[in-house]
Amino acid sequence: MAGTRKKILCIEDDREMAALISEELVEHGFEIKQAYDGGAGFSAIFKTLPDLVLCDINMPVMSGFEVLEHLTKITPRFNNVPFIFLTALTDRWSELKGRQLGADDYVTKPIDFDILVSIINARLAHVARNEVWTKEVQLNDREIETLTWAARGKTSAETAKILGFPKRTVDFHIDNARTKLGVATRTQAAIKAIAGRLIEP
Repeated sequence: MAGTRKKILCIEDDREMAALISEELVEHGFEIKQAYDGGAGFSAIFKTLPDLVLCDINMPVMSGFEVLEHLTKITPRFNNVPFIFLTALTDRWSELKGRQLGADDYVTKPIDFDILVSIINARLAHVARNEVWTKEVQLNDREIETLTWAARGKTSAETAKILGFPKRTVDFHIDNARTKLGVATRTQAAIKAIAGRLIEP
């Protein structure tokens, strides 16, 4: 069953803490990879292709904030990989900054491992659900094209000018995409399509 284990990358400069996290998560059936500073962690994301990243904030070379910021800018393909901060920083500013950068969760030390495992399982289950429904939804090229421009804030009239279609044709394709995605509005359709990586914003 080793092949079915989810791979977690733990970026933590405190080696004793990293060993403890690894031991606990291995007991819960996860495969653990480790890196001991932000720079090594950033590189390890590309080498190990983890299913989820646990990352400390205050680290040498690159902070956890910088790791997530660089990852988001450089590699949109990792946007669907859950990113969880582990930190001793309990101030509101740090948590707010982490969430603004796109972190999925923020767990403070000392770590409650029951809570951490629950968060990890919930995040991985959410990704699995997204993967299932995206395989079931098939948008055609026109639907993808019009919905992409809608996601970029363009109106149907503006999209029609960009693509050289009549406005009613744009509305037709967006309505079809909305129906396939099972949502009520074009905004909801755009958000759901981005989350499922059916379109790039």
